Amino acid sequence: MDNVKISDLYDLSHTAAKDYLSKFTYPWEALKGISSFIIELGNTLSSDEYDNPSENVWIHKSAKVFPTAYLGAPCIIGAGTEVRHGAFIRGSALVGENCVVGNSVELKNVILFDNVQTPHYNYVGDSILGYKSHMGAGSITSNVKSDKTNVVIKSSDEQLETGIKKIGAMLGDFVEVGCNSVLNPGTIIGRNSNIYPTSCVRGVIPSESIYKTGGTIVHKSRS
Repeated sequence: MDNVKISDLYDLSHTAAKDYLSKFTYPWEALKGISSFIIELGNTLSSDEYDNPSENVWIHKSAKVFPTAYLGAPCIIGAGTEVRHGAFIRGSALVGENCVVGNSVELKNVILFDNVQTPHYNYVGDSILGYKSHMGAGSITSNVKSDKTNVVIKSSDEQLETGIKKIGAMLGDFVEVGCNSVLNPGTIIGRNSNIYPTSCVRGVIPSESIYKTGGTIVHKSRS
């Protein structure tokens, strides 16, 4: 299946999880070990650069965490990142450099590459968001199927069994998700693709694509 491997989706030079992710072929394979990886990485961070306000929570000294935000362990907040009022980081969250975790945003078991924006009312769970990806206001990842069976990654002509019950979305580098969209369990969005607002997305969306109203997918034209 094309467009679903880590090498297809991400430039690993833009995350502190580079060495960790490089161990896997598919991004969802990395979800199970995120918590342990964060603790291992956090214990190597310099106290000159990172504060450690509570057990297994590390915040870069240049990051800004607003007083009403909640940071659950384990998590790492990278340099220059803003965690705004009312953000709820439940734990197992590696947030890269120069990111935005906005008001009423909830993160759980995620890797956010550098320069990712989840600025308003987003839920991101069991997901990996690539470099400079952006989730519009109210867009969310749905990470569990209604029948609670294992998530299957589906393209137009192929399926991959994951053996995992909780998988949100894998967003490639430079993905733009429109406001109030729902990314169903196991959604994979290729690099440089755009999702129209209020979309209900499932399956594999190719790179350099536009997902339009009604589920029509068109390839971006380059002049």
